[in-house]
Amino acid sequence: MSSGCPFSKAANAGGVCPMKFTENRDSHQLENGDKGKKDGEDSVALSPKCPFGYDSQSFKLGPLSCLICQALLFESSKCMPCSHKFCKACISRFKDCPLCGADIDKIEPDMELQEIVERFIEGHARIKRSHVNTDQKEEGGEHKNVIYADVSMERGAFLVQQAMRAFHAQNIGSAKSRLSICVEDMREQLERSGSTSELCSQLGAVLGMLGDCCRAMGDAGSATSYYEESVEFLSKLPAPDLEVVHTLSVSLNKIGDLKYYDEDLRAARSYYSRSLDVRRNAVKNNPNVSSQIVDVAVSLAKVADVDRNLGNEDMAIDGFKEAIKSLESLTLDPKETGLEQRRLSVLEFLQSQLVEDQNPANVSSV
Repeated sequence: MSSGCPFSKAANAGGVCPMKFTENRDSHQLENGDKGKKDGEDSVALSPKCPFGYDSQSFKLGPLSCLICQALLFESSKCMPCSHKFCKACISRFKDCPLCGADIDKIEPDMELQEIVERFIEGHARIKRSHVNTDQKEEGGEHKNVIYADVSMERGAFLVQQAMRAFHAQNIGSAKSRLSICVEDMREQLERSGSTSELCSQLGAVLGMLGDCCRAMGDAGSATSYYEESVEFLSKLPAPDLEVVHTLSVSLNKIGDLKYYDEDLRAARSYYSRSLDVRRNAVKNNPNVSSQIVDVAVSLAKVADVDRNLGNEDMAIDGFKEAIKSLESLTLDPKETGLEQRRLSVLEFLQSQLVEDQNPANVSSV
């Protein structure tokens, strides 16, 4: 089965898909390059090289990375008097330099270093250009003509990996900046080559991640817009695989979450129901994929929770019972320990909703 990762061909992140979406358990969320072809006998195809000499495959960024978030520097700043450099958002959380332990008297921007970082990013945007490589020579001493491959996919995987590192380290501004560049690249490619399944899946996934950034920054309006656009692109795919199905259903659920907390319960139910439909169809087409069954149970819980809050108690109970039945009948492989923990967590929540005289709790409590 294809992973469905929009950047899987270009990524080299230890076998981990840099685009894989999971839904956190808080806030109403139970779920968690081809090389260039030869162009003539005197031409040679090489992997693209960073203009600063850094290894673009292993992403070893050296002085261009932040020690704290482990991502590319964003709003590069130095703490005085030791002059060690970090992302502004990262170092602002410290009173002592995390590298040398010196007291931080003040933090100053380092515009020169940040300019180098931006040039480094821009250097990964070149698309198929001829270039004379001084390292490659014919026997007679003449330079070979180097044809660089299309590196747009590699740049996308690189930016996404950096964004994920920054996001996990709570450097949300950095993550949003990198993802925004990625989206701009793909929009330009859409204008040049038109809409393709691969590009729609890429753009839909990254837009969803941008929505996560806006949501973390408290900008619910922008988050909703990004999630809706993510749904728009992912819905264009005629036969999405399971990875795309998961991303689409997660984006729908996250819009539902935002509507739920804005107390627009009917709108929330509409989005949760759309996500449930997507997941039910996935189970019909892939009945032996255990994670899809757990996803359906989660969606049933979300819809039932809204029904209860809307006063439709009988419908809510039916939804909870259906979800419980599906999870209790699910037998997992002993190796699927993570999925089993998730199944038990969701099952515990569902069963708690049917306990008599218990105060109703919304899905965000699990």
